[in-house]
Amino acid sequence: MAESCVSMTGRRRTSTRSTFLPRSFRFSRSVRATALSAGALAACASLAVACGVVPGTAGGSGDGPIVVMTWAPEGTSATNKPGMPAFARAYARWLNANGGLGGRDLKVLTCNDRDDTVAAAQCARRAVKEGAVAVVGSYSQHSDAFFPHLEGAGIPYIGGFGVTNAEFTSPLSYPVNGGRSSLLAGLGKELAPQCGRVSLVRPDTIAGDSLPVMLDAGLTAGGHDASSDQPAPEDATEYTDQAEDALRTATKGEGRSRKGRGCVVTALGDRTGTFMDSFRRSRDDYPGVRTATILGSVDQTVINAAGAASGPFEGAYVTGWYPVASDPAWAPMKKVISEKAFSDTRIDPADTGVQTTWIAYNVLRQAVESLDGGPVTADTVRHALDGGLRIDTGGLTPPLRWRFTDRLASIGFPRLVNADVTLQTVRKGRLVAAERGFVDVTGTLEKADVD
Repeated sequence: MAESCVSMTGRRRTSTRSTFLPRSFRFSRSVRATALSAGALAACASLAVACGVVPGTAGGSGDGPIVVMTWAPEGTSATNKPGMPAFARAYARWLNANGGLGGRDLKVLTCNDRDDTVAAAQCARRAVKEGAVAVVGSYSQHSDAFFPHLEGAGIPYIGGFGVTNAEFTSPLSYPVNGGRSSLLAGLGKELAPQCGRVSLVRPDTIAGDSLPVMLDAGLTAGGHDASSDQPAPEDATEYTDQAEDALRTATKGEGRSRKGRGCVVTALGDRTGTFMDSFRRSRDDYPGVRTATILGSVDQTVINAAGAASGPFEGAYVTGWYPVASDPAWAPMKKVISEKAFSDTRIDPADTGVQTTWIAYNVLRQAVESLDGGPVTADTVRHALDGGLRIDTGGLTPPLRWRFTDRLASIGFPRLVNADVTLQTVRKGRLVAAERGFVDVTGTLEKADVD
């Protein structure tokens, strides 16, 4: 499979297949070991003589453009996030038209990770080769494939989507949200007093293996039994069997000392809409079953396609990382889109990938500005973020600041510094805020049974 990487100039290059074979691990095998491994890699990145490489020295010194990369899967049969690299290019156009970063242009390279380990590794190697000072606002499920390359070169990973455990363990990772773990923990805590049996339908992938643990942490915090885990193919074209199993499990024992009607929680990413097509056809035999999900698996377009106010999402709770898309705090992002990407249909201001990319690039901007005209390299950007720099996201998240370890290091997530979630609901077919402000689920996550 050939890599496809495109710079702001539109140049396309290809490279041959890599022989890099990433290791595989499951969440239940102790994420603490992953954290130790990431720490060792970071130590290697800091020892130029011992490792035979001088990290963080290219890509931003002098008067040339500051080079960064954004990657995400596009055109795959599973999850696709084309809006993230598209928005990154629009942001660079907008920033450069408004003076750039300290008077220097921002050059954004983009790469299609194809939801594939080989392509993800190729993207990372391209970032190293091109002298990127950071990988910003990106999505990939294949952290075992790309992190070793970034860590070996000392390149920070700013604002990944939060889809893998390594994003919360690697010392070179600077996540801006709490990943799907925080979303499911928050959702479980909200559903605990309202649902009978809970079925979780999630991807049958390594990244998906951690999701039941986090949902159960929230349910347990609310005094509820654990959920029923329903793994499903990530790239299926229909989910009739999985929908039937989830509905059957959610209604088992109804009416016998249950707290309420059964609930089906979906966390299938881009395939949630496909699942709901099958769910709608099956649910007539199971009246009253409620649904709940997380942002990243649903947005307003998915709700509309499922029938809006008459569909299965009506009344559903949805947890997100950020305020609803109608919140005034998104106005600066929408200004960038209207001025530099108004005709690009890939860029949806309500898409959590686009929102994450916006926040990540604001982290980069503040890190570079803190250097006060000094050299901009992977090393200096990393040291700025590690030095206690406080990032203000304009109310889209709590203030962000990364330390080597934080409270959630106890469960193997030393880089998870933002465990705040927002609670939303579908009312009259529209996704709206159910409560104002953020809910901090740090305490819930600390009690998660990750061993």
